[in-house]
Amino acid sequence: MPNRSTDAVFQLIRSLEKSEKRNFKLYVTRNSSSEELKIVQLFDALDKMEDYDEAILLKKNPEIKKQQLSNLKAHLYRQVLSSLRLINDESNIDIVLHEQMDHARILYNKGLYLQSLKVLDKMKEQAKAKNQFTYLQQALFFEKNIEALYITRSMQDRAEQLSKEATEVSERLTLVSQLSNLSLQLYSWYIKNGHARNEKEDAEVQQYFKEALGDKATTCKTFYEKLYLYQCFCWAAFIRQDFLQYYRYTQKWVNLFEEEPYMIEIETGHYIKGMHNLMGSHFDLGNYEKLKETLHHFKLFCDSTIVEQNINNKIQCFVYYNISLLNKHFLEGSFTKGLQLVPEIEEKLNEYWLYLDRHRILVFYYKIACMYFGSGDYEHTIDYLNKIINWRVDLRTDLQCYSRLLHLIAHYELGNYEILDHLIKSVFRFMAKMQNLSVVEEEIFKFIRNSFHLSVTGIKPELQKLLIKLKQHQNNRFETRAFMYLDIISWIESKLEKSPVQEVLKKKFANKRN
Repeated sequence: MPNRSTDAVFQLIRSLEKSEKRNFKLYVTRNSSSEELKIVQLFDALDKMEDYDEAILLKKNPEIKKQQLSNLKAHLYRQVLSSLRLINDESNIDIVLHEQMDHARILYNKGLYLQSLKVLDKMKEQAKAKNQFTYLQQALFFEKNIEALYITRSMQDRAEQLSKEATEVSERLTLVSQLSNLSLQLYSWYIKNGHARNEKEDAEVQQYFKEALGDKATTCKTFYEKLYLYQCFCWAAFIRQDFLQYYRYTQKWVNLFEEEPYMIEIETGHYIKGMHNLMGSHFDLGNYEKLKETLHHFKLFCDSTIVEQNINNKIQCFVYYNISLLNKHFLEGSFTKGLQLVPEIEEKLNEYWLYLDRHRILVFYYKIACMYFGSGDYEHTIDYLNKIINWRVDLRTDLQCYSRLLHLIAHYELGNYEILDHLIKSVFRFMAKMQNLSVVEEEIFKFIRNSFHLSVTGIKPELQKLLIKLKQHQNNRFETRAFMYLDIISWIESKLEKSPVQEVLKKKFANKRN
């Protein structure tokens, strides 16, 4: 993965489509001043670069002086954004409503109060129809301002009507803000910590959620209120590993969009995330047919113009579609087949590296590592796990822990006994420090440490004992993390049956479908 450039102008230019670049050239050369021509030169120079390097930029463009560069880049940045703003996008409700507000203000400044109010009425209707309460609040505030300064209406109850409308909108927005804050805080907790690891953390999450939510659920009426409410329940259930509850609210989340389909285009990102979580819930519950069905539905959406015409939507669809596709192969036990996806995923990771967050990249690396492990390719398993272990980030401590555990098991499979003792101590210390050590993991460590001294014939009865112990914890909610991140039971069964892990999982998958 390349180093991320922090240069804002370079990132913006790299994100432009061909049509947007052409539009910028037409826009900026309309005056053809020397300064404008110089920023076009800078634009072209940045556009040709694969990675931003100021020294190379200045060397290849001697006309641009180092002392000028900062001001030129700032001017170029503003001009690119201005050119993008002029591209008329009637499908973007934010841009449409913002433009109407601009028109209302222009008319007001011209003294055309009635015309301004007429534009505001139209804006309010559209804002209500599309659930855009922030714009509705702006329109009402401006309308109250006009009515307070000028006598424009004959309706006697105009003041009362406007006040009532403004109060209701304000209350709705306050509720949306509170719920969206709670949703974000819960999601942030998960990104940092992963799932609740014990009764104490579970109780803390439950208590926090209960107190923060209060009686808000009973007052939710509008689209955004329900959207953020369902998200709150989703994250709380997911953290606590209550996957049935998680499924119920991800389905409500997606159904909300299906009940008001025009909102898919307005809040595409939330719809994509909802579909991702719905597919994830099917995977967590082992609902193969439902996952397959939802995956097909999501693929059709990924190929739609809503996605194809927006780089952000394309990237999100790439991430979530491929994660769910890998999950499908996990359920099937078809690891070798799933590895056929890796070259394309790697290609897209490199193509989109500028936009992808580190958390998503780590998830991909771990899932690919598990694919290689399941197919019996332990060398490549270690390669991908090293990418996670050596990438110093403060995200998903649970993912960091299980990467180290799988890394240890992969070395065990390769017979690298000379480094296993050191690895066991290192992984044990890391997981203990993170307070991430469960009963299942302790049993795995104990088995690997003891197996050094066992003969080939002596390992089998110890594996059988380990299998019995671990199966006792399969239904323990706080021990399921070990089975979610690494199907350790199938691994032990593969050792006992002397067959690859994927063959064991394929057999289980076939039995479930019979």
